[in-house]
Amino acid sequence: MALAAQSTTVVVHLWAGARAAAGVGEVTLDVDGPVTVGWVRDEVVKRFPAAERLPSVLGVCSVLVGDRPVGRGDAASVPVEPGETVEFLPPFAGG
Repeated sequence: MALAAQSTTVVVHLWAGARAAAGVGEVTLDVDGPVTVGWVRDEVVKRFPAAERLPSVLGVCSVLVGDRPVGRGDAASVPVEPGETVEFLPPFAGG
């Protein structure tokens, strides 16, 4: 019986201002095991060194890991498992 292959990536979706700052809406990161939201954010910033606004935009984003909202408290230490999706949603006007 074959074992199912485990995912070794984390897919990152960038929305609105984050997408505009990076110039792309999706990034796939290779991972060796669990990482954190902080690591994901840092890796996305490293991928786009010319995107000067990206670090500040990601810093104010709401974050979802899968379908779980991440609170602002210590979002950097929230675990992200291989195979999960991380979404960065900048604040927007409107309500």
